[in-house]
Amino acid sequence: MQRAERLLDMIQSLRRRRRPVTAETLASELDVSVRTVYRDIGALVRQGVPVRGEAGIGYVLDAGFDLPPLMLSPDEIEAVLVGMRWLSERADPTLARAAEDVVSKVAAVLPPHLRPVLLDGALFAASYPGDLPVDQVDVAAVRAAIRNGRKLSIEYSDESGHATQRMIWPIGMTFYERVRIVIAWCELRQAFRHFRTDRITGLLALEERYPARRADLFRRWQKEEEKTREEWERCKREGGENAAADGSPADAQPRITAPSTSVARPEATSASAAG
Repeated sequence: MQRAERLLDMIQSLRRRRRPVTAETLASELDVSVRTVYRDIGALVRQGVPVRGEAGIGYVLDAGFDLPPLMLSPDEIEAVLVGMRWLSERADPTLARAAEDVVSKVAAVLPPHLRPVLLDGALFAASYPGDLPVDQVDVAAVRAAIRNGRKLSIEYSDESGHATQRMIWPIGMTFYERVRIVIAWCELRQAFRHFRTDRITGLLALEERYPARRADLFRRWQKEEEKTREEWERCKREGGENAAADGSPADAQPRITAPSTSVARPEATSASAAG
């Protein structure tokens, strides 16, 4: 690897992180010695790259520093291409159009020798036959509420068709092959819940902010999900051990009850109330 390429890779590694990264970690990623990392950090600082930190603690790249988009590698271009092709098939119409716009904008700034990698790319996202569930509301409004930390009033119909009115605090969205799931705190259930976008039959976007920081809520949701997975795995292990003790076949499926995910209502702080 040429030194100029290595320096660019080091900048990119620093850009990916919000917290300081040690020289040992950088050395492992770049396949160089720690001493080389120290020299390269010094070279970047002398060239005006805003890297802060020191040996033994770690390094961080100041916010605001950026590289021109022309510095995309062929692998990075193909990553953009596959991701945007996947979104164009599975996202809501607004996000799908945005994915197509991203490809056009990236193509406009690429040097001529790299443009075919994007425009004539041979990497595709698989599209499966069959009708996809159709959303009855504007999912772009849900994404906007997530970004802005606003409450949503929704009408939701479960798998059996039972409808309920919910007030939710949307904090994220997961894209699956055929459906999209909204992650939210539900005021009715007083817990985190998951809502399929195609089962939301009515939606009203409110100006009211929910009284907690989205990042804090998301971390709480992640912890609960991890705890739920751990409890589920423990139940499966105990079920398997009991089956073995009873002489049941090794492939018998134990009866498992999913653990409860109910939690206390997240408390607002002065910082979160201020947005």
